[in-house]
Amino acid sequence: MSDTPDTPPAAKPARPKSARRRSREIALQGLYEWLVGGAEVGVIDAHMREQDGFDKCDRTHYDALLTGCIAEAAHLDAVLARHVDRKTTQLSPVEHGVLLIGAYELTHCMDIPYRVAINEAVELAKSFGGTDGHKYVNGVLDKAAGDLRPAEVAAKRNAGR
Repeated sequence: MSDTPDTPPAAKPARPKSARRRSREIALQGLYEWLVGGAEVGVIDAHMREQDGFDKCDRTHYDALLTGCIAEAAHLDAVLARHVDRKTTQLSPVEHGVLLIGAYELTHCMDIPYRVAINEAVELAKSFGGTDGHKYVNGVLDKAAGDLRPAEVAAKRNAGR
């Protein structure tokens, strides 16, 4: 008779997703629809609001991400272009959408620490992107953060010394 149990220990229950994370996920789905199909933002927004779980998202953040990323896509792509290895139009639509969200948050959401914005983008890429897409997203946004939030990045790096 062994001292080990016959069944493995139960996995920890997953923490419920925050309203902000849900808003990012739904905004990403809308951006994907926009990048692939080119539909108008109003049509995409109406479609996203019908998705399961929309009622649990941070609607203000969702609105800012979806409309902001689409309205500022050219500017955000210009920011990202300095750190990607190809044209953003050649990225997978998922990674491109995730990078747009990350760049938007780094540019406009100063209440979100830059490392949190990057981590949230990495988590989106892990959930929706290709096998190693999250590594690419992490590298690009880490470099972009240096451009978009130089003082915050420098302070964090100096504190780690």
